[in-house]
Amino acid sequence: MITTILGSCVSACMWDPVACVGGMNHILLPGRVWEEESVRGKSVNEMELLINAILKIGGEKSRLHAKLFGGAKMISHFSDVGLRNGEFVLSFLKTEGIPCEGQSLGGEQARRIQFWPFSGRARQKLLGRRDIPEKEIPDSQKDIVSEIELF
Repeated sequence: MITTILGSCVSACMWDPVACVGGMNHILLPGRVWEEESVRGKSVNEMELLINAILKIGGEKSRLHAKLFGGAKMISHFSDVGLRNGEFVLSFLKTEGIPCEGQSLGGEQARRIQFWPFSGRARQKLLGRRDIPEKEIPDSQKDIVSEIELF
């Protein structure tokens, strides 16, 4: 079993049900630089690294399946980088012709993911919601806080 904890990040759990092999990654696209080619290329590389690792241990790309988790909007007053993370991974899978068998993307809670790569079984547990209520941010710091991405 492989496990991870996600907030705004997204994990793609991929497996080959015939070879009984698979793996998981953990992707985060930085908020304001999401459109930059170097950032997009890095994330494509993270997806390709996962696929290549599965192929090295006997999987075949044509038999891969995926399940996606994460992409939460962890702080309500900030941009939704989690949504962009989920959109990126869904787009990548579509382009590569890898079916997404299930997904739990978005929301406002972190998740603990457990994945069994030999079978494709996945389990998620939602974790306590974390947020910074606006009343806790002093007026003198609101402009500063609005310029950073928290995840």
